[in-house]
Amino acid sequence: MKVILLSDVKGTGKKGEMHEVSDGYARNFLLPRKLAQPATTQAVGEMKAKQESKAYHDEMDRKAAQELADQLSKLKIQVHAKAGSAGRLFGAVTTKEIAEAISAQIGTEIDKKKISIGSDIKAYGDYEAAVKLYAGISAKVQLTVCE
Repeated sequence: MKVILLSDVKGTGKKGEMHEVSDGYARNFLLPRKLAQPATTQAVGEMKAKQESKAYHDEMDRKAAQELADQLSKLKIQVHAKAGSAGRLFGAVTTKEIAEAISAQIGTEIDKKKISIGSDIKAYGDYEAAVKLYAGISAKVQLTVCE
């Protein structure tokens, strides 16, 4: 019997996949527990429509992330911080501060968890940070830490 899985089933497959399973497994386990539905022509059509919709939305998200990456790689962000007389910062510049500076400059919110810096920023100067925007798409941002 062909079924479309409604949720992940260990040993059978993942949600949204169509599989050929034995009749007894489908009737006695998958269907009563609402883990699958029979693969009728209507259900197969709905599954294909969902897959096409997901692919379209993924492509649109990828294009938007690529445009944002191009925009970010051209920017030079300034982060203001206070320092002592020796030029050492009080504390360090964090990814939260970098995200706020990027948001203020381009107007797009960037999650602080998606920003990575090579090492702690504890002095004035120029640095580089990587911003991961989408799977396989990231941008390098030039930072200047100043007063």
